[in-house]
Amino acid sequence: MPYILIVEDDADTRDMLSALAHTQQLSCDAAATLEEARTLIATNTPDLVLCDLVLPDGNGMDLFDELPKGAHVEMVLTTGHASLETAIDALRRGATDYLVKPLNIQRLNSIFARVPRTSVLHEEIAALRSELQRLGRFGRMLGSSPVMQTTYDAISRVAGTEASVLLMGESGTGKELAAQTIHDQSLRRKGAFLAVNCGAIAANLVESEMFGHDRGSFTGADRQHKGFFERADGGTLFLDEITEMPVESQVKLLRVLETGRLTRLGSAREIDVDVRIVAATNLDPEAAMADGKLRPDLYHRINVFPITLPPLRARGDDLPMLAEAFLRQLGEESGRTMHFSPSALAALSGYDWPGNVRELRNLVQRACIFSDGDVIDTLPPPIMEEVASEPGDVGDSVTVPFGATLEEVDKRIILGTLERCGGVKTHAAEVLDISLKTIYNRLAQLEEEGDDKSKR
Repeated sequence: MPYILIVEDDADTRDMLSALAHTQQLSCDAAATLEEARTLIATNTPDLVLCDLVLPDGNGMDLFDELPKGAHVEMVLTTGHASLETAIDALRRGATDYLVKPLNIQRLNSIFARVPRTSVLHEEIAALRSELQRLGRFGRMLGSSPVMQTTYDAISRVAGTEASVLLMGESGTGKELAAQTIHDQSLRRKGAFLAVNCGAIAANLVESEMFGHDRGSFTGADRQHKGFFERADGGTLFLDEITEMPVESQVKLLRVLETGRLTRLGSAREIDVDVRIVAATNLDPEAAMADGKLRPDLYHRINVFPITLPPLRARGDDLPMLAEAFLRQLGEESGRTMHFSPSALAALSGYDWPGNVRELRNLVQRACIFSDGDVIDTLPPPIMEEVASEPGDVGDSVTVPFGATLEEVDKRIILGTLERCGGVKTHAAEVLDISLKTIYNRLAQLEEEGDDKSKR
């Protein structure tokens, strides 16, 4: 049975919390001081600690140092003396949540209902890691490079908690996919996952879309509308491009995150919501705060567990794996069986990918459309332009021995240029200023002559 520890010096509050825990079928102990709490933790490691910030013998945050290393223990702090500084400090030190008294019963029930069953979570994480080693997959994510394994480890650590997550990284690195993976591995996985691009909502509609509105609240509001928070109740809300949200709306967002309550536009009634936030940005948060695009208090609230997704150019051998996976998916949709030639994969690996995984997926789709056969050997721009524009990187000369025949010179120039263009025939034709048809005809002649080098 899941076990929680309540640390609260007020007897009435302590009894109320204990009774609430028992209604959720939780094993529960209660302590009035830090000393009593330390004794109980040493005896039995809890799944959750609900601790008052101000106690007779010290600060509740001192218990962070008492939790067993490596144990999956959630820490929720409560206080009747809230301040921004203490909230930020608590979240930075690893608190899952920070509740202000008087405590919201529905929010407490939600927290108790999600007390992690540690052994089950450990088994799930072990199974996922085994899948990663076997297939190079992690939930919905693909790749087995060292930087991605580090990312998977971070996701596996935070997914089973209620901590807010801030995903950072360049555009196109797969932040929404990472957010979906966090949700899929969380205790909220049976609830809704709602992805919202904050930059795609008109500034005058942000609050209506986020928090909802009642009928008649503004011109054109002819019916009640549930916002993103209500629609994601019990699940996960992914706020992409969080720095694009108007600062005025960030104030209201912070209040909802702190209280677990919202008020629709045009209404005076508060509504309880239970939502986990995963936010994302492709900007430097420090720079965004300096530019006035991100409130510092909101940043500290959502930055409980930051994860930076690596760019595609840093992922090594993941690139051919991703390219073939995208091509396989497109083939299944079109009823074709396709794959890239080794030379095409070599050309893909030589590109810088400023648009990251999104750019790779789009390029694979274009290559699939342009290809008539089952083997994709010719790549569309900008890959051709990238390779063809930097011949010096791979050597810009072809050696021909003295006394060679014109036929041998022709053969060496074509094969040498093709090699230096990564085996991509279109690039070689552009460098030699001849047609692609001429390249194919010449290679066919060489193959007939039995030259193994032409089989590329």
